[in-house]
Amino acid sequence: MSLTRFLPVPSDRMGILWSLLNIEDSVIVEYGPAGTTHFSMSLFGELGIEQENRLFTTHLREDDVVMGDTSRLEKALVEVDNNFHPSVIFVSASSCSAVIGTDLRGVCTMIKPKVNARLVAFEQGGFRGDYSAGIRETYRLLAEQIAESGVPKRAGTYNIIGASVGSYRCKADMLETERLMREAFGMEPHARLCLETDLERIRTMGGAEINLVMRGEALDAARMLESKCGMPYVCGAPYGYAGTLAWLESVGKALGREPAPALVGELKKRAAEAMQYKMYGRMLRRDRPQALLYGDCETVRGLSEFLESIGITPARRISIHNLSTLETPPEGIEYLPTERDRMELLRGTQRTLILADDTSRRLADGSNTYMRISTPVIDGAQVATHMPVMGPRGADMLMEYVEAYFNTLK
Repeated sequence: MSLTRFLPVPSDRMGILWSLLNIEDSVIVEYGPAGTTHFSMSLFGELGIEQENRLFTTHLREDDVVMGDTSRLEKALVEVDNNFHPSVIFVSASSCSAVIGTDLRGVCTMIKPKVNARLVAFEQGGFRGDYSAGIRETYRLLAEQIAESGVPKRAGTYNIIGASVGSYRCKADMLETERLMREAFGMEPHARLCLETDLERIRTMGGAEINLVMRGEALDAARMLESKCGMPYVCGAPYGYAGTLAWLESVGKALGREPAPALVGELKKRAAEAMQYKMYGRMLRRDRPQALLYGDCETVRGLSEFLESIGITPARRISIHNLSTLETPPEGIEYLPTERDRMELLRGTQRTLILADDTSRRLADGSNTYMRISTPVIDGAQVATHMPVMGPRGADMLMEYVEAYFNTLK
C-alpha cells in the first residue's frame, strides 16, 4: 500500500454504510470498535446524511477479537430490536471484525428467533475494494433480499438505481432526472437506490414500469429485478443537451412512447447553440482547448462526451474509483492506482479546463480553469439542490465555465 497525503478513496465499507443510511425504517448495527464508527459518522455528516437512531456500534474489546466472542453483537441486535422496532436491521462488518473473519450471516441466523426485525448481513469490512464495490453489493442485496416479486403494477412510475449519496450533487442530479422524466413522459419516481427512500418502496419496487440504471455498479440489481419482476431497464445518465435527448429517447424506446415534443425541441435547440463553440476553438492561434476530468466514472464519461461535442478535447479522463467493479468500463477512461500518479499529472497540467475535486484544484496551478464535479468537498459545502451536474441545467452551468476557460486562451 502506498502512502496517502490527501483524503483516500473511501472503501467498500463506507459505500455500504452511506447507501444503507438513506433507507428509512431501517437501522445499521456495525460490529466493530466505536472509533471507526465515530470517524465514519463525521464523513456522513458532511454528506448530509441523517444518522440519529440509525447507526449503532457494538464496540469490540481485545478479548472479543482474540476469542472470537460475538456475544456483544448478539446483545446489541436484541437491544436495538426491542428499543427501536425497525423493520430491517442491516448488520455490517467493520475492518476489525472482517480481519478476524467473523461469520455475520451465521450470527444473524442464530439470533433471528430472538428479534422481530429482518436481519441482512454485509460482511465487507473495507478490504474488497473501494466504495464502488460496496454500493454494487448494496444494490444487489437490496434487489435480492428486500424487493419482492408479484407486486401490483403502478403505471406511470419508475425506479432509479444508482443514486449514490457519495457522488457530488447527487440530490440535485436526481431532482433533475425526475424533472426530465416528468416533462418527457409524465412519470413519477417510486424507489431510489439509495437516496431518500424507504423499505416499503424498495419492497414494492417491482411494481414500477422501468428501472433507470444510473451507473454501472447497479447493473446486477437491474438484471435481478428484470428476472424477478419482469422489469425492463435502461443504462446511462443524462449529461449535456444532446446526451440528455439521447437518454430520453432510449427510455422512451423501452417504454414504447415518445418524449414530449416541446422538451425534445428545446434540447435540440440548446445542442445546436452549444455546437457553435467549436468555431471558437478553430479561431485560436496558439492554444488548443483541452480538458482533464477526474470523478465518478459515469460522470466523467458523460461530461467528456459533452465537451467533445463543443470542441474541447479531453486530454485525460480519470475515474476516482477502480474500474474492475464495472462489467464493461467505458473506453478511454483510466484509473490511477497511486496518489503520486495523480499528483504528477496535475502539477504538470496548464491552461486546461479541469473538472475534478477540491484536492485536484490545490495540486494544479492558476493557469487552469477549474470546476468541481466530484467529492471530496474541502473548500466549501454542498448546499443547493437546484444546481445539478446532469441534464440541461448541469450543461448550462458547465457552459459558464467553458466560456470563462475560452477567455483565458489565445
